[in-house]
Amino acid sequence: MLSGTPLDLLLLAGGIVALYGGAELLVAGAGRLALGIGLRAATVGVTVIAFATTAPELFVSAIGALRVSSDIGLGTIVGSNIANIGLVLGVATLIKPLQISDRVVRRHVPVMVLATVLLVALGANGQLGRLEGALLLLVLAGFTAGILHYANAESAPMVDEPDADAASGVSERDVALVVGGLVALVIGSRWLVAGGTGLLSTLGVSDLVIGLTVLALGTSLPELAASVVGAIRGHASFAVGNVVGSNIYNILAVLGVVALITPIEVAPTTLRFELPFLVAFTLLLVGLLIYRQQFTRIDGVILVGGYVGFIALLAP
Repeated sequence: MLSGTPLDLLLLAGGIVALYGGAELLVAGAGRLALGIGLRAATVGVTVIAFATTAPELFVSAIGALRVSSDIGLGTIVGSNIANIGLVLGVATLIKPLQISDRVVRRHVPVMVLATVLLVALGANGQLGRLEGALLLLVLAGFTAGILHYANAESAPMVDEPDADAASGVSERDVALVVGGLVALVIGSRWLVAGGTGLLSTLGVSDLVIGLTVLALGTSLPELAASVVGAIRGHASFAVGNVVGSNIYNILAVLGVVALITPIEVAPTTLRFELPFLVAFTLLLVGLLIYRQQFTRIDGVILVGGYVGFIALLAP
């Protein structure tokens, strides 16, 4: 029987594969279900796909908070949001320049900024308690209600969908994909938390840094896959909307749920280093979205370079 470091490595690799596979199943099933009932591609990207690709963060953060420490949950979310902007969007832009959806800029980016500001403001006292968690979930409910209102108020043409021929109602196959994806996410999150914490703990790495690096990268694989595929197929509404929506759900949904389960301690070093980096990446993305009609490969180099710099500064 394997034990120690070999077992941790096997669990880590198996967890990443299971999370990736589960998210792919969930994205496929949820996306087809949403398109089948008439939602726009941009709306699906920033809601259904974004929430589906956020599921790994939810499972990993919740299980990590319960089994290890709340630092795992906070580190995973902060690290994942930074990775979404720097790595995911940067790599997608390097593959193919992305046109920016005006709908995403006007309706969704302000909510992403609000979520980031709320995280910094609510965590300034050193803790995200159940009251703060309830507030984050309340803002999430308002955001979701707004999205559904706009979706119902507008017509839903099928021309901007990546697979319009596949979007024709609800099928049992799509429901099975969603269920299978959720099962894989539960299993993968348990493996990833166990393997990642076991491996890095033997090296003396803190729970927060474990969340910011290994777990954040592992849980960002679905966003990376969805955005890269969207870029390759020319569907920028999915690529950009997925990142913006995922960052919204990571903070409002995941940290909201985890804070309700158990209070999240926010260390002074997190307030001085990791959260300012998250704010800086968010402002960088906002600046690019406002002043550009498209992301160029130069922007991709800037985003990826910024993320590499962040990881380098985390190294002990």
